[in-house]
This record gives sequence, structure tokens and C-alpha cells, in this order.
Amino acid sequence: MAPVADCRRAGLAENRRFLLDSHTDVKVHSAFMTATPFNPRTLLAESRLGVLATIKADGRPQLSPVQPFYDEQAQVILVSTREGLAKTANLRRDARATLEVTSPNGRAWATAEGTATLTRPGTDPEGPEVEALVDYYRRAAGEHPDWAEYRSVMVADRRVLITITVDHVYGADLD
Repeated sequence: MAPVADCRRAGLAENRRFLLDSHTDVKVHSAFMTATPFNPRTLLAESRLGVLATIKADGRPQLSPVQPFYDEQAQVILVSTREGLAKTANLRRDARATLEVTSPNGRAWATAEGTATLTRPGTDPEGPEVEALVDYYRRAAGEHPDWAEYRSVMVADRRVLITITVDHVYGADLD
């Protein structure tokens, strides 16, 4: 790490984060002169609330609050939603999707772009479509107190699972 004077000569302010590439952001701490990496994938993995952007038929974005689960190893984002909603119709027409999440204080953000696939609504509480939703729930929230009830509600609500294969991740920490 360069001394503070070198940072100033390079045009970098103290205590400022800057994006090195799509994976690493470094914060210069004036007091300790250490680098703390910011990884937007970590923020994605920790976040359980985000905004999903899909593309309307007229080309404008459609934004939906969602509860995502990011599997960093598989590079996929899972989202449960209902059949017939705008985001579902949009993704069946144009599979491009973008998810943004922010830190609790709003000073860090991560955006993931990719291509979505959707399951169809399940008709059998023990069928593969509902089993995929059970797997999503377990990974995102842990064990449900009543799996039979959960499975029944998934069928009644016509729930589908959105799986976004992540192509690109970027973000920043502004602290």
C-alpha cells in the first residue's frame, strides 16, 4: 500500500474506496494504512432483500422488491414469486434480469446481471416444482415449522422459482 502522500499525489483521497475490477474494491484507511477488500458477491450472499429489474414489453424497466438467495459457488440467484405477476411475464418474454442489493446503511451496493429461467407452477405438493421451492426456502431461511403447509401454499399461490444465472457482478462500498 502506498503512503498517504503517494495516495494524494495519485489523486486518491484518504478514506475512500475505489473499484479495482468487478471483484475487488479497496478502502484506504489513513489511520492504519491497510487495505480492506470489498467483494460485491459477499454483499449479494448476505442480503435477503433486493430489487429485481426485468424488461417490460415497451422496453422500460419493471422493478420488484424480492427476497433473493445468492449461491456464490453455483453463480445463481434464486427468487420465489407467483405466476402471472409482471416480473414473471417479463422474464418469460425476455430472460434478462438484474438484481441490486444494498447494505443496511445504504452505503454499499452490489448488482448482479444475468439470464433467468423459471419453473412452472407446481400442481403436486410433492412434485419437483414445489421441491425446488422447498430447497430455495431451506437455503434462504432454514427449516420451516410446517413443510406440509408450506408445500400446500406453494401450489395454491401458483409459486414459481426464478433462477438467474449470473453473468456479471459489480458494486461499491462508499464508506
